[in-house]
Amino acid sequence: MDFIDLKTQYAALREPINARIQRVLDHGQYIMGPEVKELEDRLAAWTGAKHCVAVASGTEALLIALMALGVKPGDEVVTTPFTFVATAEMIVLIGARPVFVDVEEDTANIDVSRLEAAITPRTRAIMPVSLYGQPADMDEINAIAARRGLPVIEDAAQSFGAQYKGRKSCNLSTIGCTSFFPSKPLGCYGDGGALFTGDDALARAMRAIRVHGQEGRYRHTRIGVGGRMDSIQCAVVLAKLERFDWEVRQRIEIGAHYDALLSSSRAKTLKVRADRTSVYAQYTVRVAERERFERELKARGIPSAVHYPLSLHQQPAYAAGYAGQSFPVSERLAREVISLPMHADLDEATQQRIVAAVRELAPVAA
Repeated sequence: MDFIDLKTQYAALREPINARIQRVLDHGQYIMGPEVKELEDRLAAWTGAKHCVAVASGTEALLIALMALGVKPGDEVVTTPFTFVATAEMIVLIGARPVFVDVEEDTANIDVSRLEAAITPRTRAIMPVSLYGQPADMDEINAIAARRGLPVIEDAAQSFGAQYKGRKSCNLSTIGCTSFFPSKPLGCYGDGGALFTGDDALARAMRAIRVHGQEGRYRHTRIGVGGRMDSIQCAVVLAKLERFDWEVRQRIEIGAHYDALLSSSRAKTLKVRADRTSVYAQYTVRVAERERFERELKARGIPSAVHYPLSLHQQPAYAAGYAGQSFPVSERLAREVISLPMHADLDEATQQRIVAAVRELAPVAA
């Protein structure tokens, strides 16, 4: 059993993927080839965003967003401690300080009721994470940001394809950043990512930053990075777009089926709010005695993963800067969360097998 079944997906898309890659091999424009612009246009149209900028990874997207907004050493960026390290890592690399806000217990997304108290005169941006595939409370976040004159960067690395009040993730704030890492809901066969914005000046800045700050040949108007997405990776994503709408529907249906099947189990499921959808980059539950539970699932041939076993303020590289600070919900989730197999090609029989094991093995979460 695969945790994420990319082989079946490739089998379904073999011809368009191979044809798209072959086209790049034939024209030989491996960097900034025509596939880059084509993908940007397609993704902008799909999300409804005015601009899309394809970049080398989701991590690079976060960095470029911060650079385009002018975040500098000494600034603060408010975000969540319960996320992949890249969220805080890019803030630190630019010289700013992540200011953490604890998360909601039932969604694992940033707790908006705690957000305003974390804003200080040094705050330069707010960076919510659309964790596990579900957007955070973006209207409330945007409203707080607007009152304070702050931009909002949606870290949508896990939520491309999800909707919030009828609008697409990545088109919900000042800038949206996503990832095309192979395991993401829309993935390439290496690293890749994209930024989205409705702001012309920010789009121009982000396009320049991704090519070493260059706005004309050897005319460098700002500090930049080597952040381009390869033509071949763009070609893969273009091919995968052919069945992406179907995959999103499948993920939503499979996630809802997991919820129904596990509703009376001892594993606690996370909730999807009624005004939004999740694309279930991970289908995550909470259990006590997680290590034992994980071992027993593995013994039955069922793979699992933990996203994430330590909150960021507990990570060795960051802990010294947060001594004495506690984010109890994030810490509790970090002890209990475990993700089950999830992908658009997960069949009913396999899902039933997974659920039967969870129902039998899961101890009660604290």
